Amino acid sequence: MLITGAGGQLGKELSRQLLQNHQVTALTKSDLDVANKEEVLKVICQKKPEMIIHTAAFTDVEQCESNRRKAFEVNWRGTAAVARAAETVQARLIYISTDYVFDGKKKAPYTEDDPPYPLSIYGLSKLYGEKCVLDYKRGTVIRTSWLFGHEGKNFLKAILRQVNENKILRVVEDQIGSPTYVKDLAEIILKLDKKTTGIYHVSNTGACSWYEFAKAIVREAEVNPGKVIPVSTDFYGTIAKRPAYSVMAHHALKREGFDPLRSWQDALKEFFNKENSDD
Repeated sequence: MLITGAGGQLGKELSRQLLQNHQVTALTKSDLDVANKEEVLKVICQKKPEMIIHTAAFTDVEQCESNRRKAFEVNWRGTAAVARAAETVQARLIYISTDYVFDGKKKAPYTEDDPPYPLSIYGLSKLYGEKCVLDYKRGTVIRTSWLFGHEGKNFLKAILRQVNENKILRVVEDQIGSPTYVKDLAEIILKLDKKTTGIYHVSNTGACSWYEFAKAIVREAEVNPGKVIPVSTDFYGTIAKRPAYSVMAHHALKREGFDPLRSWQDALKEFFNKENSDD
């Protein structure tokens, strides 16, 4: 097993779970710059993994708008390089993509067959990466959304940090999606190891706004919920456009016989139970 982007929250969780039963090469950005196609080919040919889980990405949605070259170099051309290297060593390739490949205009959960139409450079660059992976006969695309976990940067940690600093939080209420616990996502990725290729939507079930998610976070953390105030997306005047609705259906998982993931609320409770037990 080889993991790119092993320093991120999903990469760390995958490494933790894989180390229990597999030989793992976990490569952080400093270990492997996926935008360097010669380095990608060299490293993957040296390691000769049976499976590559490609989590490395430029995920700062705002920065992708102002640094388009980097967005496409990493998310598109970097993924193309990983796919070519995977084909060279005949490795299974799993690529982590995003709900931001959709425009958010649909009023029902997006299926794997719905045509993507990204609004942002981030979404577009990830979609181009998807196409590179799907052109490879042993490639699988996993779209996920709103990740939270115990390590790395994420919305949940940012909310807790700002609340603990006694800041008033203004959180958007007009973007709807599904928070996803990296522990649950990693478990599904590993179960898909020998499953068919193609596109899978993987997120915890249920939907909420960022504001509702923030309220749930402070409630579970047992801090002052009055510090969270709902605002519109326009309040922040961001450069990148986000989908107003990016909830995903899980048809491909069901087709393969998987039960739906638990609700994001139950996953959030487990997150805080683990945090409290670790303390």
